[in-house]
Amino acid sequence: MRKFTSKNNSSSGASIIISLSLVLFVVGLLAFVLINTNKVSNKMKESIVFTIMLKNNSDNVHNEIEYNKRSEFKNYLENTPFFKKVTFIHKDSAFSELKIDLGEDFSSVLESNPLLDSYDAYVKAKFVSSKGLEEIEKFIYNYKGSSVVQDIFYQKNLVEKLNENVKKVSLFLLAFCVIFFLISFALINNTIRLAIYSKRLLIRTMRLVGATNFFIQKPYLINSVYQGFFSSILAIFMLIASIEALRKQIPDFIQTNDFLEIGAIFGLLLVFGIIISWISTFFAVRRYLSLNENELYN
Repeated sequence: MRKFTSKNNSSSGASIIISLSLVLFVVGLLAFVLINTNKVSNKMKESIVFTIMLKNNSDNVHNEIEYNKRSEFKNYLENTPFFKKVTFIHKDSAFSELKIDLGEDFSSVLESNPLLDSYDAYVKAKFVSSKGLEEIEKFIYNYKGSSVVQDIFYQKNLVEKLNENVKKVSLFLLAFCVIFFLISFALINNTIRLAIYSKRLLIRTMRLVGATNFFIQKPYLINSVYQGFFSSILAIFMLIASIEALRKQIPDFIQTNDFLEIGAIFGLLLVFGIIISWISTFFAVRRYLSLNENELYN
């Protein structure tokens, strides 16, 4: 009888650990995807470029003055919180790239290069919004009465579509994570309640011989902590293997290399696994402590 009970306990414990680890693995994977989606969206936002066309000075006497003006303007751009990087694009380089892109040589048609020198200013992700970009545009034009700036170009429609799509994806993932969290809580709770249900007669017997509630609950609660711990560790190893597999298959999608963020996900999985196992076990055992003899068989 003892061997049968031991085997039964070990099998129910193993089923709880496997079920709990699978749920924790999916929760951790969703958390990782949610964080990584935010990183990917920020990377896409930071590809938005302000092309600032500079006024062309054909008078060679003022070349040095013009150079100093442009250097001062570049420092002005780099010392603001708006831009991540500012790069100078010479008009000859821009014209060469244009010929490559179009696949034709327009040098025989045009007497001179019609393009202007420019700065490509890459905007920081937090400023990539309609309001933020309008503020940047006004900020550039207000520089000393636009003595350097000829014109500004940026993909306004692309920014609006990007922000709209990122918002939709983020809300969908967040809602999905919340729904799955609630479902996972219910699944774990039911799994543990079924395991405790098989021991309801033993709990009832201990209650009849005078054992206190704490004495009866103590071994189950201690066991639940071990189950939650081992389930979390198993889920963490599964998550590490999945992240590495994703990194090899789709390296451009994996943008999370911050060990603190990944460590925070692992820590939350560990805490969540132990807490949910302990709470579910506590209420399951408590339920059977308050049942009478007739209710035990219903």
